[in-house]
Amino acid sequence: MKIYAHRGSAGTHPENTISAFKAAAALPIFGVEFDVHMTKDGELVVIHDEKIDRTSNGQGFIKDMTLSQLEAYDFGAWYSQKCRGEKIPTLREVLYVFKDTHHHINIELKSDIFPYEGMEDKVIEMLQDYRLTNRVVVSSFNHEVIQSFKRKAPNIETAILFMEVMIAPHKYADLVGADALHAFFPTVIRKMGHDAVASGKKVRVFTVNEEAYVDMLEEIGIDAIFTDYPKKIYEYLNKR
Repeated sequence: MKIYAHRGSAGTHPENTISAFKAAAALPIFGVEFDVHMTKDGELVVIHDEKIDRTSNGQGFIKDMTLSQLEAYDFGAWYSQKCRGEKIPTLREVLYVFKDTHHHINIELKSDIFPYEGMEDKVIEMLQDYRLTNRVVVSSFNHEVIQSFKRKAPNIETAILFMEVMIAPHKYADLVGADALHAFFPTVIRKMGHDAVASGKKVRVFTVNEEAYVDMLEEIGIDAIFTDYPKKIYEYLNKR
């Protein structure tokens, strides 16, 4: 079963920061996952929430601030005083960390709350610039965006994110044009998860931090998990 570092190594570093991504890049795991929003001036930045309140010393919505304004805030001190000085990274900066590694890159487009006009095209252009189109999967809770993205870039892998128990999600994924299913952990232990795996679709599960759950998901045949503790889970899987 493959391991993706969730928001970098979010359990051991401030999430979605360069230090978290460098820690993930140093591990022999399969991949990394992170989230992308767009600023007021059209820059793509890596952060989970729509607002900066939780993970910085500032306040406000990403969509209402320019990159220059965002770079004035500290995105590490909330996690630990040892991490003071971390800045919000741009998508380009994060891709640079992984451009020469082996890691598969999961880019989550966070457009399910606010629509970000032009985000898809900017991501596609950047992936082409870095020659990473064959090393990424683009996911979102906004399934309309995934459908649109797949039409624009049919060669790039896509995935739908969902937290609900669904009937035949693999068939729905075909309707959307998604190649994979990224599901919330408890849902896949039901019939839905078994059916999805049996369909041949890649099923990846978030967010798995407990070793007992790792064993359960491996028995089902899940392709990969997202975890905040990639080093711990990697060591667990490889010591058995």
